[in-house]
Amino acid sequence: MNFQPNRHKLTLHNNWTRKKEVFEPADPNRVTMYVCGPTVYNYAHIGNARPAVVFDVLARVLKRLYPHVVYARNITDIEDKIIAAAKEQGVEISAITEKYADIYRKDMGTLGVLAPDLEPKATETIPEMIAMMERLIEDGHAYAAEGHVLFDVQSYAEYGRLSGRDRDEMVAGARVEVAPYKKDPADFVLWKPSTPEQPGWDSPWGRGRPGWHIECSAMIEKHLGQTIDIHGGGIDLQFPHHENEVAQSTCAHHGAPLARFWLHNGFVNIESEKMSKSLGNVLLVHDLIDQAPGEAIRLALLNGHYRQPLDWTAEGLAQAKRMLDRLYGALRNLADVRAEATSDAVPDAFLKALLDDLNTPKALAELFAIAKRANTETDPGTKALLKAELIGAGRLIGILEMDPEAWFAGGGTASHIDGEEIERLIAARNAARKEKNFAEADRIRDELAAKGVQIEDGPQGTSWRVAS
Repeated sequence: MNFQPNRHKLTLHNNWTRKKEVFEPADPNRVTMYVCGPTVYNYAHIGNARPAVVFDVLARVLKRLYPHVVYARNITDIEDKIIAAAKEQGVEISAITEKYADIYRKDMGTLGVLAPDLEPKATETIPEMIAMMERLIEDGHAYAAEGHVLFDVQSYAEYGRLSGRDRDEMVAGARVEVAPYKKDPADFVLWKPSTPEQPGWDSPWGRGRPGWHIECSAMIEKHLGQTIDIHGGGIDLQFPHHENEVAQSTCAHHGAPLARFWLHNGFVNIESEKMSKSLGNVLLVHDLIDQAPGEAIRLALLNGHYRQPLDWTAEGLAQAKRMLDRLYGALRNLADVRAEATSDAVPDAFLKALLDDLNTPKALAELFAIAKRANTETDPGTKALLKAELIGAGRLIGILEMDPEAWFAGGGTASHIDGEEIERLIAARNAARKEKNFAEADRIRDELAAKGVQIEDGPQGTSWRVAS
């Protein structure tokens, strides 16, 4: 059962108008959202994971409010960094893009990110890009020069509205390429020529490949339509990428807006410093999931409001793990309680927090209030309701998806801990103790401890859990 939109108003901060507004889709029976996905030439870092998690939560909320939501998150599989990586490794670009797209999907899945409804690829949208460029040229918004097609920024009076930048800021911020074939330094590339060794497609302007910005505009037009309800992404994409998307799409569609709502999540800093290769502090999700449960990484990303910068710290990740221990502990205490209709049992205060521009910190505070009450409640009916609310609220933000016993047995821990291997070591230790080989038993205990596993010997045998 979905919530009724007229009873539960969703408000979102719209960066197009720079204010919080009540979200009302153009068509309540087909709500559309597009989020810029990965450029697949390397592993995703924790900054890349934040929009994946944030907009996954928004998609879940929208799907509770509306009967049909189409959420598209693209794959950029043609770009100069991809070409460089393929050349360096001596392989076709598809070998690079397919490998890292698959890793991205798996890594985001470990963080509880559901697959989008659509996952368009840039290389599958080349004809639509060319058609859009032809329309832009015909209408005087783009021009061909020396095998390139460029967008004529001066032809679009509102250029800069989304980012709020003036012309000088935009030229400096985009680090534009100064080229003699440009009418204006701010004009950006829609199409560029490919050398014989570079991937390319035939076009009216010669063999070449698309610029980055035109890719998203064409994918949105092809799969979602001219004007979508929500366009999301990281704040780093607001300019120049999203600004350029707005310009080319609006001009290609005779003034129709690209998106009614623009949402951007804040940067992720690492231990109070900007994440950068030069500082050597780039945290890859692929590495983090060997160190912590995927749900803990997800919760650490949701502990701050999506619009604000997030300071990623080792302690913040450990705190997220402890928070989940508390929530799973409350569910474990309710193991003998039967909860009905858990998928829809989301408490009103929790839902209202999410409907207030995805206020996840406030929603989590409500979730812990439920857990605290569940730990002391004695009435069977109330306990059943609280259990249903814990599960339902957790599911809405993508946590508490595991059985509590499995969580505490290490099922929710880092992927490098192999439960079967732990059981094998415990069996070997028990055999050593039975043979009074206490040195070997102690060695195995130390090996388990080094893996972050605590064991406890009791009347029912040996149990284990991952150290917090």
